[in-house]
Amino acid sequence: QVQLVESGGGLVQAGGSLRLSCAVSGGTFSGYVVAWFRQAPWKARDFVAALNWSGGRTNYADSMRGRVTMSRDNTENTVHLQMSNLNPEDTATYYCASRRGQSIATGSFVYDYWGQGTQVTVSS
Repeated sequence: QVQLVESGGGLVQAGGSLRLSCAVSGGTFSGYVVAWFRQAPWKARDFVAALNWSGGRTNYADSMRGRVTMSRDNTENTVHLQMSNLNPEDTATYYCASRRGQSIATGSFVYDYWGQGTQVTVSS
């Protein structure tokens, strides 16, 4: 069974940076689209970023564009989300998700595999 494991969350000050990672076990990301979503208390689960593993194409949410960069590590079969200039509004649980295919989608319902989430807290 495919499992996704997020890591890298923590507490940072406003304006700081953080790098999240998502590793897969029981398979590889080859032929899949990998995405990040986040969910803050009392809020819906929102799209953050996505990457097409095969082509390396990325897409970012408008609210995060310019502050996040998603990348892949073929050797470790891991994706990373580099975040910078963080603000308290970025505080949320960040989830890694994946689906087979090449088209990037922003709806959480499209993704089949999910990690347990990693907490990101930005203090002011």
